[in-house]
Amino acid sequence: MASTVAFHKNARNVFFHILTVCNLKCRHCYINPEQHGLEMLPAKTIKRWLKELMHEKNKTNLIFIGGEPTLHPDLHALIKAAGKMGYGSITVDTNGFFFNHVLEKVTPEDLDYFSVGLDGSRREINDFIRGKGSYAKCVAGIKRVLEKGFKVSLIYTVSQWNLRDLKHMPALLEDLGIDRFFIQVIGIRGRSARDKKERLQITRREWAAVVPRVAERAARLGIHVTYPKVFLNKSEPFECAGLVAENYFVFPNGRVYQCPLCEDFSLHSYVFEQNRLTLRPPITEKNLFELSIPEGCVMNKLIQPGNLTYDKQGKPRYKIACCLLKEEIEAYRLALA
Repeated sequence: MASTVAFHKNARNVFFHILTVCNLKCRHCYINPEQHGLEMLPAKTIKRWLKELMHEKNKTNLIFIGGEPTLHPDLHALIKAAGKMGYGSITVDTNGFFFNHVLEKVTPEDLDYFSVGLDGSRREINDFIRGKGSYAKCVAGIKRVLEKGFKVSLIYTVSQWNLRDLKHMPALLEDLGIDRFFIQVIGIRGRSARDKKERLQITRREWAAVVPRVAERAARLGIHVTYPKVFLNKSEPFECAGLVAENYFVFPNGRVYQCPLCEDFSLHSYVFEQNRLTLRPPITEKNLFELSIPEGCVMNKLIQPGNLTYDKQGKPRYKIACCLLKEEIEAYRLALA
């Protein structure tokens, strides 16, 4: 059975974009150079910001992200430094190319997971989204990482491009030996927001018909699965993570957001000034978190309303959940007769 992963008051997650450059040009990339900058933060600055974002009492989970974080020549040193600072868990989100010999410079004891993005069970699907040759390179990278003893989770971003292919992923994960699977829903921001004509979002009916079943199939194979809740029934309360938990989405230009849906706009709650995390004056995304609307998430209604439908009276048929609210299915294997 799927269970909803509730927001915890003291939960702290830092998604640190240490650079915005990448070797791929994924069709759904959410990086927006106009809003996020083009710089690669020096290691000295990153370490200062990491210290600023740490909390002495509450466990803080750290995710190094980009762009492609392994393009940063000092990533290995940053991983080790974060461990010494006391971060509760350390993950690297990567496209699987593993630049700068990072696999030879860190050990499985230095971090919890390499979280690798793959958006198709076969070359034709993934390479259409992520670029020619990316499937073979990513799969080879995953095998290499696992051989070295690192833990790997796989991220699959669902859109109209690959929804029908999702059913083939559990078998691929089992074959590769991956035991954690994160099914992500496409966000209409960055590059995917530029094409106003193409419908990329998944409807409620499509999501309900495909995603939970695939998650269940993966769990039966011994794979731990997490995916966004996305759609709420009318009776289910809407909660915004910005009001309950602490999530920091940090960019090289110093912007720090609390809601990823706001990242195409200068609505960031915080900014790093002289290496100190500073609260910005109104109006920021914080002012939107407290708004209550029948549709649920305010930012979804404002910037990506394509996944909403209404009845004849103009009332929403359902709510959109906070994008940070997840469903989770623990891995299990059925006993063989």
